Amino acid sequence: MDKPTPDPAKLLGYWEEWERGDTPPGKVLSNLKTGGMPDLLKSLLEGQS
Repeated sequence: MDKPTPDPAKLLGYWEEWERGDTPPGKVLSNLKTGGMPDLLKSLLEGQS
């Protein structure tokens, strides 16, 4: 099964939920992981090479 492309706006929304105190840290980390944050970071690193 193919993973969807990470959506930076959605990932930022998860982060902002945590900053406002709306979502506990564990849930935010889960959302970031399943939302594709690792893939986004890897692609950014590959782009720097």
